[in-house]
Amino acid sequence: MDQTLHFILVLIALCSVSECVQRQYYFINVLKTWTQAQRFCRETYTDLATVDSMNDMNELKKSVNDGGVEYVWIGLQKTGLDKWQWSSGEPALYLNWATGQPEGRDDCGMMWNGKWEDLSCSDNRHSICNNNKLIVIEENLTWSKALRYCRQNHMDLVSVHSEEIQRRVMNVVKRSSTAAVWLGLRHSCTVGIWFWVNGETVCYQNWAPGNGTEEEDCENTVRSGAVQAGKDQLWISLPETDELNFICSRY
Repeated sequence: MDQTLHFILVLIALCSVSECVQRQYYFINVLKTWTQAQRFCRETYTDLATVDSMNDMNELKKSVNDGGVEYVWIGLQKTGLDKWQWSSGEPALYLNWATGQPEGRDDCGMMWNGKWEDLSCSDNRHSICNNNKLIVIEENLTWSKALRYCRQNHMDLVSVHSEEIQRRVMNVVKRSSTAAVWLGLRHSCTVGIWFWVNGETVCYQNWAPGNGTEEEDCENTVRSGAVQAGKDQLWISLPETDELNFICSRY
């Protein structure tokens, strides 16, 4: 079998292997109102706890159990009639309300016995913070220099292998000072494919129209992937010599 075809078939097979990235949660053993807890989490970590999946939920419950309490603030806040979002601004797509909740009288969310309830924001409760594992570096570097910076100071340029990670990228990329921000996405002219520098395959994709799905110009410079800071935060293909902000992963 042709080596290039064999390599591509191997990549397709690897796409069936799911991976999970979990947040780091921290129990705060001090009674605070929801707003005070939000302020503390933003100053000390990243924000009040965001929960996007059952995996996040399991980690959250472990943090609460380690703290030995039942009632804790999480980052849920009411934004309208029956509308809830996270303190980070992300939509609350995954929900774990207790039976009969939310009652609709209050505007802040807490967790009790593994389920969520609405509560008056002025109540004093313990809380759970989460640490965002992505960070935007507001320094303009070429893709190769950005990769070196992330590996020397954090872990790697970010790999976006799921819709969940894309939402986190969309949240942090708003802090950038360039129109696009480097990802850990690289094009190989040898086999004509895109790949993540941490070794993950490009199964989940979020390309802007006309980017990433057509044959790349390999004559002038290597192409690398970036995410738009505005619009819909879609991925675009750029020459690796462009100088942009970039996102490092810390997990």
